[in-house]
Amino acid sequence: MPFAQLVLGSPGSGKSTYCDGMHQFMGGIGRDCSVVNLDPANDRTNYPCALDIRDLITLEEIMNDDQLGPNGGVLYAFEELENNIEWLENGLKELGDSYILFDCPGQVELYTHHNSLRNIFSKLQKKMGYRFVAVHLSDSFCLTQPSLYISNLLLTLRAMLQMDLPHINVLTKIDKVSSYDPLPFNLDYYTEVEDLSYLMTYLEEESPAMRSDKFRRLNEAVANLVENFALVRFEVLAVENTKSMMHLLRVIDRAGGYVFGSAEGANDTVWQVAMRNEGSMMEVPDIQERWIDSKEEYDAAEEKEREEQRKKAGGDTGATTPDLIPDDDDDEFDGMPRPTGDSGIKVVRKNQ
Repeated sequence: MPFAQLVLGSPGSGKSTYCDGMHQFMGGIGRDCSVVNLDPANDRTNYPCALDIRDLITLEEIMNDDQLGPNGGVLYAFEELENNIEWLENGLKELGDSYILFDCPGQVELYTHHNSLRNIFSKLQKKMGYRFVAVHLSDSFCLTQPSLYISNLLLTLRAMLQMDLPHINVLTKIDKVSSYDPLPFNLDYYTEVEDLSYLMTYLEEESPAMRSDKFRRLNEAVANLVENFALVRFEVLAVENTKSMMHLLRVIDRAGGYVFGSAEGANDTVWQVAMRNEGSMMEVPDIQERWIDSKEEYDAAEEKEREEQRKKAGGDTGATTPDLIPDDDDDEFDGMPRPTGDSGIKVVRKNQ
């Protein structure tokens, strides 16, 4: 039974860099993983592309032949893929039982109201037995403005209803939140989507237009809609942090059933054992402390721990804590864990 992640999100949320990082992380814990590029406009990928929609159709061809714009061209490409789904099925068969990451385009229409994306994966479920988990990424910058946060809640809720799959919502780049203006509430308020009425005052402060009765009633109606469905909550992710990646992958494995029927077991490394250990789950209060209240202290402690592991390792075991690729403010990926010794985790930083 093959397993897969369907990686969704708005432009700039970090989908391709997430796929690159998750592909490398899975390789490090001994899980066979392949990445499928479903973005007909993406002609440069950092990850090794096992299957590429551009081998079937490209956005440039559509725009030239059918006189469509970029958004319309992407929608047309997925209609074309739906009509030629045998091409995708044959490509996936060659990958066997490899864990698949589907890197999707950033056009939100694909997973809010257009049916081709949903139809494609519904057919793959029925014909090939795939167990999908939709991983919806959102840039944590949306937490800085109440209007952005509530808009993102609506988008996320619509995606969950449209795709009809096990769904994990993720706030990416969480390590950057501490550099923004202070948030009015702790992170758990945003990740658990608690009583949104507390945001109404901050919405009114954001813009004079929001202070009218008309907008107040609209904002309250939107907040009530999200709360009444009671579906949306978020995980957080800092891609370059090994523990954060481990926690998220464990949540995804439980949502898709991988944790209950994977082929992993014999001759596991320390990281593989940790993936199945309940103690590896990071609680929400820890996230507030880790990424905002005491971020510098945690960074220093983890760096010290890695340094000690490097001294102890001597290159003879797979039990070391991976190093981190240095942060790059111009790269939304912000690095991935690089192991020392013989852990099997190999991370390659590619030039853009």
